Amino acid sequence: MRYFLASSLPSLSLRSLGLAMQRCRNTVRIIQWTIILFYLVLLVIPAFMALPPRQAHILNNLALFAQFVFWGIWWPLVILSMLLFGRLWCGIFCPEGALSEWASRKVQLNRTIPRWLKWRGWPSTAFVLITIYGQLISVYDYAQATLLILGGSTVGAMIVGFFFGRGTRVWCRYLCPVSGVFNLLSRLSPISFKTDAKAWHQYDTHVPPAPQCPPMINIRQLNGISACHMCGRCAGYRNAIALEPRSCNEEIIKYSVQKSNIWEMRLLLYGMIGVAIGAFTWTVNPWFIQFKLTLATWLVERNILWPLSATAPWWMLTNYPTNNDTFNWLDGLCITVYILSTGLIFGGFLSLILSFVTFLIHKGAILKQHLAQAFLPLAATSLFLGLTETTIKLLQYNGIIFWWLGGLRALILAGASLWSLHLGARVLAHYEPSMGQWIASLCLFSLSVVPIITVWLLMFWIW
Repeated sequence: MRYFLASSLPSLSLRSLGLAMQRCRNTVRIIQWTIILFYLVLLVIPAFMALPPRQAHILNNLALFAQFVFWGIWWPLVILSMLLFGRLWCGIFCPEGALSEWASRKVQLNRTIPRWLKWRGWPSTAFVLITIYGQLISVYDYAQATLLILGGSTVGAMIVGFFFGRGTRVWCRYLCPVSGVFNLLSRLSPISFKTDAKAWHQYDTHVPPAPQCPPMINIRQLNGISACHMCGRCAGYRNAIALEPRSCNEEIIKYSVQKSNIWEMRLLLYGMIGVAIGAFTWTVNPWFIQFKLTLATWLVERNILWPLSATAPWWMLTNYPTNNDTFNWLDGLCITVYILSTGLIFGGFLSLILSFVTFLIHKGAILKQHLAQAFLPLAATSLFLGLTETTIKLLQYNGIIFWWLGGLRALILAGASLWSLHLGARVLAHYEPSMGQWIASLCLFSLSVVPIITVWLLMFWIW
């Protein structure tokens, strides 16, 4: 009896929280508009200020403070929140989502969503392009670049809401550059809204109107949160939908068989792992520097000098002469080639390993796409460690020393690796291979983890 009460308390508390989110919509709107105001102030005002002087700090300069908030606190915590609370950020706190939905309700044209806009490849393509473009214009370092990237995305969200919304979040569902990333990361969350099919069918009183789901998902079959924005609007509907705890592995092992698709796999392997690693490591990789010097020498020897000139405007390539921070055309080419090559190398290697595994077990593309999701803990760790590198750098510039950082990073990498291996073993067992097939496949999968760990070891302890 005591065990039953202890195990049921978290579920009851989460159910109450879900119902509170449904009832307190006005409070949620106040939170959303407060965040929007804070977001716009930090996004717009610093972009029109002078560049911070060298002696400026994050506490005495608004531009530096805004950069620290966006790239040192905001985005690392958003990634972490996906792992802890699912897409709660999307449903409650995201200014883009709230503004897109507002535009779709207040000034919409109510046009039908065209087929081309529903193409599943948009989130993957947008993530890669935005990642590369952000590196080319140094989005982590300059307010103008932040305004261009984040502000442009916000304007795009509102325009899409104006044309196609009808009270929903079309931008968030189909076009947001990070929606695919959030979709995948949220599968590791220990909580989710779930629909009790039995309670749904047994509901025999007057059926209330169905709540409008912002990301346009079928709430009747809500058994995972990869697309759910955790806004709570459907909580309690037909006494069947509730916020409940679950295993962090449940959605990947149990439901991802039906949800897997090739674009998600590409985004995970080539984007979240490969391209992200390239974007985070090019500034410290000595091989990148050698590659650029070799090309520069080749150009000078042939008297081809225009690629070495820093004549591009700041919105194409970083160009801030007063800070001695400029990119020439060769820099832009090398950065782009490096990031894309890293994405192709890592993604291609991991895809090849997964193909060998599917060949061993004879299950084809379904197993490959399903097993790829076992890399999610490592992909999440790569994004989090890469983004917090900016956090550490900004704080170190202000005199804060993190003597414990190396040990913590090692612990996080080790934990993520073991989690991915555990998921890989569970996914492989789901397809009931022979013992020999399972061992051989798990060894291959373990081999694929090595390059990901190696590159972070190089970045943090060798380069």
